Amino acid sequence: METAIAGRIALSPNHVLNPKSGERFYLYKGQCANRGFLMAISASGPGKGGGLLERPTIEKTTPGRESEFDLRKSRKIAPPYRVMLHNDNFNKREYVVQVLMKVIPGMTLDNAVNIMQEAHYNGLAVVIICTQADAEDHCMQLRGNGLLSSIEPASSGC
Repeated sequence: METAIAGRIALSPNHVLNPKSGERFYLYKGQCANRGFLMAISASGPGKGGGLLERPTIEKTTPGRESEFDLRKSRKIAPPYRVMLHNDNFNKREYVVQVLMKVIPGMTLDNAVNIMQEAHYNGLAVVIICTQADAEDHCMQLRGNGLLSSIEPASSGC
């Protein structure tokens, strides 16, 4: 194993090269010259690098795995948003229930009726809590079907 000591390259305890700046040396590493692999050593003078040879570091990662930084970034959870249904005096209750079941994935008849009644009696009802992108999409679909809807961050005023 070679090491650099004050501008000299020690190939082994018995072999030391004293290179001049810019010189390049080739040596074989292995049991003998025919079975080893070729390695180039370049000597640099007292300028940049200082003649010290450093072993490159190779980051080992498993295939398909993200780096630790990417894992931390992907674990961030987007803040939840509420999709709100506002009462209106224009749409029939049955129609509101049908639109809720059509627009909101997994909406059951019982849940849709409860949301419709809450909006009718209280003026406002929470339809679903989801990511901002989904909330915007659901809100636009409800509006596209003639219902009054809005979104708000779920963290404000439980």
